[in-house]
Amino acid sequence: MGRKFKTSYQQDSALFQNLWVKSWLAIAIVVLCVLPFVLKPYELSIMNGIGIAVIGALGLNLLTGYTGQISLCHGALVGIGAYSTALLSANLGLHFLVSLPLSGLMAAALGLIVGVPSLRLKGLYLALGTLAFGFIFEYVILHWNLTQGEMGLAVPRIQFASFVVETERHFYFLILITAALATLAAKNIARSKIGRCFVAICDRDIAAEAMGISLTKYKIMAFGISAFYAGLAGCLLAHYQQWIVPGNFDLMLSISYIAMIIMGGLGTVLGSILGAGLITLIPHGIVYLTDAFKDVWPGLSGLIVSFKLGVFGLVIVGTLLFEPRGLFGIYQRIKVYWKTWPFKY
Repeated sequence: MGRKFKTSYQQDSALFQNLWVKSWLAIAIVVLCVLPFVLKPYELSIMNGIGIAVIGALGLNLLTGYTGQISLCHGALVGIGAYSTALLSANLGLHFLVSLPLSGLMAAALGLIVGVPSLRLKGLYLALGTLAFGFIFEYVILHWNLTQGEMGLAVPRIQFASFVVETERHFYFLILITAALATLAAKNIARSKIGRCFVAICDRDIAAEAMGISLTKYKIMAFGISAFYAGLAGCLLAHYQQWIVPGNFDLMLSISYIAMIIMGGLGTVLGSILGAGLITLIPHGIVYLTDAFKDVWPGLSGLIVSFKLGVFGLVIVGTLLFEPRGLFGIYQRIKVYWKTWPFKY
């Protein structure tokens, strides 16, 4: 059938496996570059939200999907990145190119602290430990004078020399570049020694330790990398919204990120992208349907919040029941079908 088999470790771990993958990647890049000149501002705002969500979901998938460590404080770590960039930009006047990595490092430093309980806790107990950190974060930003509590903080616009990033199209390209670099880094981490150690710990930590893998080192490293991604997402979100309040980074945000990696596919980079896109689109889709049926059912707009949460929960439960591997599993089945067509197996 002319199938090409991999005969070396370098071929098996290659970033782009074949010409087919490279061709689809080139098409995707062209489409993404053309989109901002075709879409309307509202549609571009949805794409910007997806891009920021992709960065955060990549970090959480490296922690939960690859390493098997459950975290319910990812939203709080995103908030740390957002408040860090607000304070660094507004109070110290640092440039975006400086505040972006510093915000990620600030979140990573606190993420390392959160990772310490993972050395002795597992499963539900680890989830409760990270949940406690999220509550501590909410309390601090609500009562610390520097963060101005419920009033929130203003975030200055991003400026490169005389060029100011202020339109949806400007933010689109900035977020796209950052998300592309974050995706490339995550893919390389996953196929490196670090990523393979993460997977070994996720599969069976006792066996991984018996093989010489340091659980202490790699579990804390996983929390640090995940938090760094969350800090980057928080930095971009703060500049995009230009005003941040504590309510933006509550438990619901953490649950949304967990839903993204479950819906997309645990332990896959592509799954993080697909899940972030789907979960971000669900609320907008509900609003669109509500507007479409507002003449037939006027009271539907008043139920939109409850309706959104209900659909959100049904989608997650349906995925766990019928497709545990998420959208990535569906993609894999379609891929195998076309590779083996017209044969059934």
